[in-house]
Amino acid sequence: MKPDQLAPLFTKHRKRIIIILPILLIILLALSINWVQLRLNPLDVLLTLVGFGTNQSEIVLFEFRLPRILLAIMVGMGLALSGAILQGLSRNDLSDPGILGINSGASLAIILYITFYPISAGASPYLMPVLAFIGAALTAVLIYVLSYKRGYGLSPTRLILTGIAVGMGLNAVAIVYTLRFSPEDFQFVAEWQAGNLWAGDWIYFIALLPWLVILLPWIMYKTHTMNLLQLDEVLATNIGVSIEKERLGLLTIAVGFAASSVAVGGSIGFVGLISPHVARRLVGSKHQVMIPVTALIGALLVLVSDTLARNIIPGTEIPAGIIVSTFGGPYFLYLLIKQK
Repeated sequence: MKPDQLAPLFTKHRKRIIIILPILLIILLALSINWVQLRLNPLDVLLTLVGFGTNQSEIVLFEFRLPRILLAIMVGMGLALSGAILQGLSRNDLSDPGILGINSGASLAIILYITFYPISAGASPYLMPVLAFIGAALTAVLIYVLSYKRGYGLSPTRLILTGIAVGMGLNAVAIVYTLRFSPEDFQFVAEWQAGNLWAGDWIYFIALLPWLVILLPWIMYKTHTMNLLQLDEVLATNIGVSIEKERLGLLTIAVGFAASSVAVGGSIGFVGLISPHVARRLVGSKHQVMIPVTALIGALLVLVSDTLARNIIPGTEIPAGIIVSTFGGPYFLYLLIKQK
């Protein structure tokens, strides 16, 4: 058992972090609303939120900015929590739904859907998370089967390598299908795969919201189980933990978080890698505290990236996934070198 597992659940330091992160998120949300060409001062935002804003401020706030900002927060939470679960299950800090190929499975399912039901024909945003979950779940099962070795169990290194290989294969299949798209659908999917949030419409927020409403309480309920799974398998079994059953349930939650987030936010990599790692450094590995901190860090990471993506080059919008990758890639290499 790790030393911090024996420490009190809420120390002064942990309480401080839990207070600071939501405050940072609120500050960043306010900056994201105003850090664009058409600014709304805080008073205008407040008046608009309570129903006393002008028609222009209502359109700007409710039709363009809030849907995208809230979507970025939820996508960041979903990807971060998926990474935290996968890292806990594999006991490997390099685990991430993007690196393990789960995001690729979700993306391929969406691309296949668009192949037969183009965006121009009105593809349903509500169906996309369901299809993405099916694609991601099948991919997770394939990776698990290929990584499992009888007599040795699940090797973390084998899991990472298998996930990368499967992900590359699925990405190749996705490219083949995208070549059949119309120019309109091809451009849309290319931007989405790069991590461009499907924003500007509340429908995508509504499509993602039920997944988080269901999965967040579920994973918080399972935090004690996740702590027990960090123990030696023999000891965990003697305590009464049904290891394989719990792993399957937690894997389902991780796939749900990743698939629903990818469906509406694109394949944004490294959020699930960085967020849990930073959270463990801040508050330790007790999942009762680490899980909510991970969610907040993921929300901050994607919201910062999306805000920069919209404003870093005037008149041009860069997919948020590219911003995340600029520092996520080097961070992955740092972790890789550190583990040698």
